[in-house]
Amino acid sequence: MSKSIIITGAARGIGKTCAEHFLANGWKVGIVGRTPESVQAMADSHENALALPCDVTDEAQVDAAFDKALATWGRIDALFNNAGVALKGTTIDEVDVKAWRNLIDINVTGSFICARAAFARMKAQAPQGGRIINNGSVSAYVPRWGSAPYSASKHAITGLTRSISLDGRPYSIACGQIDIGNALTDMAQAMTQGVPQADGSMAVEPVMDVKHVASSLLHMAELPLDANVQFMTVMATNMPYIGRG
Repeated sequence: MSKSIIITGAARGIGKTCAEHFLANGWKVGIVGRTPESVQAMADSHENALALPCDVTDEAQVDAAFDKALATWGRIDALFNNAGVALKGTTIDEVDVKAWRNLIDINVTGSFICARAAFARMKAQAPQGGRIINNGSVSAYVPRWGSAPYSASKHAITGLTRSISLDGRPYSIACGQIDIGNALTDMAQAMTQGVPQADGSMAVEPVMDVKHVASSLLHMAELPLDANVQFMTVMATNMPYIGRG
């Protein structure tokens, strides 16, 4: 019997690549995204994909999407909490407060709402249990220049991961985090042109094929529930992460 996973932000970027990889490996995949047309288009192009258009910051929409998945599949085996946004790099005094609040609402509150929905259904289903994987970032450990909102949100994700991992133990709910560095998506194209460094310079940064994120995520998801990758860092080998600052 094939397993099921809900992936947020699955209609583009890292989420789309991961969704396609899971589908190619026999999983049933719930496609979560804010744009119904792109979500439906992706679901229509894959036999085992389920369209779940919703805004991850709206708990009623999230609950409805997870209920639809549960009714369709009978259980939810995994969640990849992937949806997120970033802001253009700048020092904290120039960060717009409204933009900060929007980023935190999506990156942190959205991840909380989706994890909350997954946890409740995994706790109630029979057999009990499941796996939640949060998309962190190397910025959860070492910030880029000018990234106070994004780095703060990813540090928060690490706290969320640790708490869910602890609280899920009695219910066979495992929780881990994948921390990604310089995966080449449309959003990361700037890396190949030159981005600001901590010393004030601009530099091109090495990138990696986003498919390596998908294969790493699949390894985490396919472990039995008595084993867990708590934290995995997958990154471009020569990117400025070790020694950043």
